[in-house]
Amino acid sequence: MTKPLANKLALVTGASRGIGAATATALAAQGAHVVLTARTAKALEEVEQAIFDAGGSATIAPLDLTEKDAIARLAAAVSERWQALDVMVLNAGMLGTLAAVPSIDAKELAAVLTLNVSAQVALIQAFDPMLRQSDAGKVIGITSSVGRKPRAYWGAYGASKAAFETMLGAYGDEVAEISRVRTAIVDPGATRTKMRARAYPGEDPASVKPPETVADHITNLVLNGFETGLWERTPG
Repeated sequence: MTKPLANKLALVTGASRGIGAATATALAAQGAHVVLTARTAKALEEVEQAIFDAGGSATIAPLDLTEKDAIARLAAAVSERWQALDVMVLNAGMLGTLAAVPSIDAKELAAVLTLNVSAQVALIQAFDPMLRQSDAGKVIGITSSVGRKPRAYWGAYGASKAAFETMLGAYGDEVAEISRVRTAIVDPGATRTKMRARAYPGEDPASVKPPETVADHITNLVLNGFETGLWERTPG
């Protein structure tokens, strides 16, 4: 039986662990060929091997999204092999140090904004032509509730997610009437990830949902389709 995402191409950032790895695995299980990006080659290779072992297909692209020209090189390499990009999951992100606003380190704030905002915009810009070539291009951005509801000590990360949501939402509005590209924003909520463990060091990991729950939610959005402007929090 043909899988629903057979002959489709997906790109997942931050795919070496957590929500990114689980989402890449879930999309591959539905037949998509998944391009996996993250900084750590060894971890990407492990995810790729797990996908292969399950009968799926993937390509790894180890890179630092904040390095000069890295995203342009990635887009050039992908476009040389494929004509269209059907799914892009913008998952890569940086938490930074949780601190009161007067104590935020300017250098670290710049790093958080570079990865969480500037690199995401660069990805959209670089892959926009390939997304428009798809019969139903989908861009799903991973956010956090602190991007919409400020929380003490989360100012830097929250500001970056608010800016990211605005950029992705604006892009979605811009292309909705002139292409088949659709955008959505997903808030995973409390999820068992390395970032969560850093933010809540005393929390029992078993008390929050696994990344696979979020991955299944994202995959269902891809399979069922959605209209631009969708903002959802993953149940659980």
